[in-house]
Amino acid sequence: MKGKLVIISAPSGAGKTTMVKHLLQSGLNLVFSVSATTRPLRGREKEGIDYFFMPVEEFRDRIRNNEFVEWEEVYEGLIYGTLRNEVERILEKGNHALFDVDVQGGLNLKREFGTRAISIFIMPPSIAELEKRLVKRGTDCPSKINMRIAKAREEIKEAEQFDTIVVNDNLEQTKNEVYNIVSAFLSGKKHNMTVRND
Repeated sequence: MKGKLVIISAPSGAGKTTMVKHLLQSGLNLVFSVSATTRPLRGREKEGIDYFFMPVEEFRDRIRNNEFVEWEEVYEGLIYGTLRNEVERILEKGNHALFDVDVQGGLNLKREFGTRAISIFIMPPSIAELEKRLVKRGTDCPSKINMRIAKAREEIKEAEQFDTIVVNDNLEQTKNEVYNIVSAFLSGKKHNMTVRND
């Protein structure tokens, strides 16, 4: 299995999913690794495309059977994880696996795969800007936004543990920068630690 792994992590609202979509459309032979979750399906989400949705008990059984590369219980009964067979499925076909995971999940995957993986932290320009984006998104009530901001403060403290930090202060510039970092990594060139503050 020659494929590599690209891990994109960020606090909620920092632009992680936008970067992942951009990379998937960039012709880099990346395949999205679908995570598993115990949360219910939302809106237009589809089983096996957005997530593998499963009941808490099934999830816990699979943890016991060592079927997850990494998993995290975010809140009581709300668990997210990466299935081992999902990663193997992608790599066995000669593709590279792309992960859209939270910060803890990103660190766990990097620990598991070492130099075969690159971990990229998408940093918001500031907490104030992050809050503005979350409010504008309009998907969360004020108390949920406060919870996300509190979690973001904690997650930003972990950023130094990632291979690369990219500050998302200009969307197009950030997309280009992430593409260049990933492209260099996949082609075997050295990538440098990047912290940008324009």
